[in-house]
Formats: sequence, structure tokens, C-alpha cells
Amino acid sequence: MPNDIKSILTANDNVKFATDVGTRMHARLGRIVIDADKTSGDADLIEKINSVPGLSRMFSAQSQVEVPIAGTIAHRFVSRRIDRLLVDTEQRVVYVLDYKTDTNHDLFHDAYVAQLREYGTLLAQMYVGYKIFRYILWTHDWVLESV
Repeated sequence: MPNDIKSILTANDNVKFATDVGTRMHARLGRIVIDADKTSGDADLIEKINSVPGLSRMFSAQSQVEVPIAGTIAHRFVSRRIDRLLVDTEQRVVYVLDYKTDTNHDLFHDAYVAQLREYGTLLAQMYVGYKIFRYILWTHDWVLESV
């Protein structure tokens, strides 16, 4: 097999593997609830979540998982799905969490930041006057990045 074809097939296998890993991690994280009386889900992931300061609140029973969101940004229709969303109506605060399984934080960083900015723009249209906090959770090394 020529080297260039082999490289293409190897790259395709790597993308499929990364996509499968990400899909499984999203599913595992989506089942986690961390509350004093109602904690449930993967114990190993719960331990990792609890090890990151401020992260466990995003997994409370009040948070929402895989939240569809749509609207218009600069006269362009945008439809997205937020991994985790927590709205605190008392404090007028919205927290957005997006999971990323990449091992290299820099590879698609600009695209991820743009994605979270879109979330913020759409949410600001819905939650007028609320402060919006956006985060990336890098699940490869359990780093929480504020965007």
C-alpha cells in the first residue's frame, strides 16, 4: 500500500478513535449528578470532578445536560447544543460548561473559544441582565479553563 494512502487511513482511524472517546466521555459526564443527598454516576469521574475547585456545582441536580440553543448572531441563524448549563435565577448568573477530550489544548483552542462565545451571545439574548460564565473542561487532564 502506498505510503500516502496508509497515512490517510491511519489519520481516519485516529479521528474515529478520538470521536468515539469523546462520545463515551460525554455520555458518562451527562449521567453525573453531584448533590449532598442525590449523588449518582461514575464514581471515578465524580472524584475527578470534586478535585477541581468550583466544578461540582456544574453537576448539581439543577444543571441541565445537552441543552439545545438557537438564535441569530450577526444575521446568521445558529443552532448549538451546550454540554452543561446551570442557571441561577437568584444570583442572575448563567454557567456554561463544555467538555473537551483533546490531549492538546492548543490544537483547536480558537475554534472552541469561538464556540463558547457563540453560546454566550445566544444566552445573553435569553437571559438579559445575567452574568454569563463560560468554561472548558479538558477531561484529558482535568483542567477547567475560563473563557
